[in-house]
Amino acid sequence: MSETVRELSVQLGDRSYPIMIGEGLLEARDLTPFVTGSQVMVVTNDTVAPLYLDKARGCFPGKQVHSVILPDGEQFKEWQTLNRIFDGLLEQQHTRKTTVVALGGGVVGDMAGFAAACYQRGVPFIQIPTTLLSQVDSSVGGKTGINHPLGKNMIGAFYQPKAVLIDTRTLQTLPPREVSAGLAEIIKYGLIRDTGFLAWLEDNMEALVALQPAELAEAIYRSCACKAEVVALDEREGGIRAILNLGHTFGHAIETYAGYGNWLHGEAVGTGMLMAAELSCLEGMISRADCDRVRRLVARAGLPEKPPVGMTADDFMKLMAVDKKNVDGQLRLVLLKAVGDAFVTSDADPDNLATTFSRFCTPAA
Repeated sequence: MSETVRELSVQLGDRSYPIMIGEGLLEARDLTPFVTGSQVMVVTNDTVAPLYLDKARGCFPGKQVHSVILPDGEQFKEWQTLNRIFDGLLEQQHTRKTTVVALGGGVVGDMAGFAAACYQRGVPFIQIPTTLLSQVDSSVGGKTGINHPLGKNMIGAFYQPKAVLIDTRTLQTLPPREVSAGLAEIIKYGLIRDTGFLAWLEDNMEALVALQPAELAEAIYRSCACKAEVVALDEREGGIRAILNLGHTFGHAIETYAGYGNWLHGEAVGTGMLMAAELSCLEGMISRADCDRVRRLVARAGLPEKPPVGMTADDFMKLMAVDKKNVDGQLRLVLLKAVGDAFVTSDADPDNLATTFSRFCTPAA
């Protein structure tokens, strides 16, 4: 194991928890201090299990460890798959003192966390994210849930983990698309809150794409630090936390339109951030040069720059109408007052929104 382990904390009073970041942590870190009972249920999927399940079991010496292995894919983030977690917990007679462990990417983390929030009215859980996107975003902050055919993440709960263990070595097995998807969320942090980090990303993007360990560890730490700070200020997204959704309203519409799993979440967010930047420019808040700066960085991360061919403005508006940020029927979007300064608004000019769609939507042949 690497000697360098960086820790930070999500400050939520008596529900505060640590985020531990390092190389090889799965092979050496004892997580039993975060387990109150004798039972542990590891929830993972059929891609991650052969790689890391045995190592994850080793994090809980002296505990009774069972596992539930789910099918891999965003399309399985739904009720039927969620019930497989409950089936496993009940079949193995897990009590309310069990601890659920999420071992995998964002889909596993969201479903395992939601199951933990519901099982016997709530049991502890631990996040062990194995994708870049889950390490920098979904494993931190306590958002859990499943998708509905009419909208992404529409059913769920805020439920914080007891700890987050990030082993950067797991990223070495990721396919390039998954790396790019995670980079979208990393870029987001620079755009919404940290211009210094954004400049660092511009200097180091090729190293991140190439999975260079030192640069990855730095990007993960700075991303988690930003998210932890925002979550501590606004746990349940009543205010500032909504800025973490830059690009997500457009992106969730893309994911739903394309069919869950056909576009990775980060790919959709990458395109969504470009659309948000374009609208911010049309609204007179950021310059065309800033908009181009965002586009270049997204392209260097290997992310798509256009929505699916054939997706229309009407498709976007229909799907964006069910976004969770909307209030009283008003569409609310995260835009940029400036690079590094995001805000939520329901006052975007409809003509500018229409122009944004016209510049990004490509008619089907």
